[in-house]
Amino acid sequence: MSTEATVQPQRSMIALAGDVMLGRLVNDAMFEHGWAYPWGNVTPLLWQADAFLVNLECAITARIVRWHDGHYKPFHFRADPGAIDSLRMARVNCASIANNHILDFGPDGLLDTIHALDAAGITHAGAGRDEHAARAPALVTTRHGVRIAVVAYADYPASWAATVDSPGLNFMPVSVEPAAFARVTEAISEARSLADLVVFSIHWGPNMRSHPTPEFRDFAHRVIGAGADLFWGHSAHVVQGIELFQGRPILYDTGDFVDDYAVDPALRNDLSALFLIEVAAPHVERIHLVPVQIGHRQVNLATGDRGRWIANRLIRLCEEMGTEVSHVAGRLTIDVHVRMHEPVPVD
Repeated sequence: MSTEATVQPQRSMIALAGDVMLGRLVNDAMFEHGWAYPWGNVTPLLWQADAFLVNLECAITARIVRWHDGHYKPFHFRADPGAIDSLRMARVNCASIANNHILDFGPDGLLDTIHALDAAGITHAGAGRDEHAARAPALVTTRHGVRIAVVAYADYPASWAATVDSPGLNFMPVSVEPAAFARVTEAISEARSLADLVVFSIHWGPNMRSHPTPEFRDFAHRVIGAGADLFWGHSAHVVQGIELFQGRPILYDTGDFVDDYAVDPALRNDLSALFLIEVAAPHVERIHLVPVQIGHRQVNLATGDRGRWIANRLIRLCEEMGTEVSHVAGRLTIDVHVRMHEPVPVD
């Protein structure tokens, strides 16, 4: 009989949210009600998590001159520097900053945002002072010792792509062509060498789409095949279905979480979810979907008819992807079935 002890996987609970926009009326609300205001009664859940990851869809800067980069842009999102305290109060550990608003106040506004995140101890990925920094993974270690690496991309605007000597995004077209996709494979391989769990984040596609296109699904499948443990999409402003592919979850779009946006009466972008990810590194074991509602520049747990509406929508969208969601005592849960000792095949 072997005398070697069985090594148990390290476990953690990761909170994951979609777009967090702290500018405009949310910025005003924080000045009126305090930095903790945007997180409402969801705060205790955020504090219970071992790590909290968001897509930060605004610049954090004192600069007020909007940057157009030679193209008309109707919306520019900026939060005042004090908003970094709001992220700290929510215990955000990592921010994806690869999106179409992070340079709304120019390259200097981006650098201000990065400086504020660094000063607050919040890791970030997806944009940087040059191409190398923009491509670097963000690293988070949970209080239970699970090492998470986040690689982050945006599929637009291409003109915001970082270069060898200028700030910008980690731009990536949604393509599985070998020459383009090689960057993804390389990034995931690097992240795997640094962490127990690899999260692939991308801000992609048009707004107000309830389903990913076949091309987007193919891309996500390739990302999982390249070795990512969790695919984290955002940009559509509404939650899309979750697919389990090769035993690993694809969150095609995680919707909005904090904002002041106009509400589509049919798609209800004010009704979304917080995703609580149970991890036994390097695997995701289950996902809890917590219905939330955004109103008055604040996120709160969705209750009553609103809670039932978004819960039923989440269940339907996941079932369309072949993913079973259990609904017990008001909690939505997806069990992620992983063959723990078999390699994940690559397409």
